[in-house]
Amino acid sequence: MKFHLAVNLERIDNSLDMNDVARHTLEMVQIAEEGGFDIVWSAEHHALEMTIAPNPFQLLTWWAGETSRIRLGTAVATAAYWHPINLAGEAAMVDLLSGGRLEFGIGSGAYQREFDRMKPGLKQSDAWRYMQEMLPVVRDLWQGDVAHEGEFWQFPTSTSVPKPVQPHVPVWVSARSPITYDYAMRNRCHVNCWPLTRPFAEAELYKQQLDEAIAKADNGWTPRFALMRHACLYDNDADRRAALDAIRTLLSQFENLFRNSGEVVNGFPASIPLDQLEGREQYDPDMLEQNLMFGSPDTVIQKLKRYQALGADEFIYYASMGLDHAAQQRSLRMFCNEVIPEFR
Repeated sequence: MKFHLAVNLERIDNSLDMNDVARHTLEMVQIAEEGGFDIVWSAEHHALEMTIAPNPFQLLTWWAGETSRIRLGTAVATAAYWHPINLAGEAAMVDLLSGGRLEFGIGSGAYQREFDRMKPGLKQSDAWRYMQEMLPVVRDLWQGDVAHEGEFWQFPTSTSVPKPVQPHVPVWVSARSPITYDYAMRNRCHVNCWPLTRPFAEAELYKQQLDEAIAKADNGWTPRFALMRHACLYDNDADRRAALDAIRTLLSQFENLFRNSGEVVNGFPASIPLDQLEGREQYDPDMLEQNLMFGSPDTVIQKLKRYQALGADEFIYYASMGLDHAAQQRSLRMFCNEVIPEFR
């Protein structure tokens, strides 16, 4: 089993200094490299302090200069916010500067609030069409001159400058719906998925959709399948309570964005009061502890073996959850020291 790290520069409120946030995020990447992680992923989000990532390629270039082995991925570049020539060139530059370590992840985008600002008039539910037009064009630009006359972009003959160092950059698609799984398999992409806080049955559904898409494509492609969960390891009750309190606070902000229903002031989403969420399964502490990659090292090992048996051969450890920096690093080191060896 391979392991990936998803980590954000994040601030839940303005009590954290950005210099401390940046230093902590880089240290998490370096801990992951030293501990045997295969890939680190950067997101793309705009005007939100909980995920500070206006350009994922900028983050990857920074991390590339401070690491030597770990591969560097976008999870994800949001297709509708880019022009194909710009996206191809930025991605290829990271591959060049990192010595061929790029993993190119592309997706539709998450929050309607961001589309309202970055691509006014576009519904998040329609953004997959931009992603499906974008990816083949980027691949063509990496190979050489191409002209494009599409629904969303048109340009005369052009190419990516620079070109990637890798002859074939690994391409990942973030998928949740059958239409995206079908597209990923037709276009020979790897897949990452995120069941949010939902139970194991949600992961089973994604694997079923993947298997059906593989059969439908019938093109001999065998994708890598990575599954992401918020992760936190602890070995005492105080750290357990801190982890559950942190994830519930984060999710109360995430719910605001997911619904596009609350205020965002100076980049900080207002929290939906937790007392309004009591009784809802996805915020119940016991259910969160069960569904997420939370628990002691032994508990986490058993959870991972269940995902491995399902067919998720790669796990994305989602570290960013509003927990204090020392606790995040303690959890990640515990994972490296006590969990990863069980899968080697």
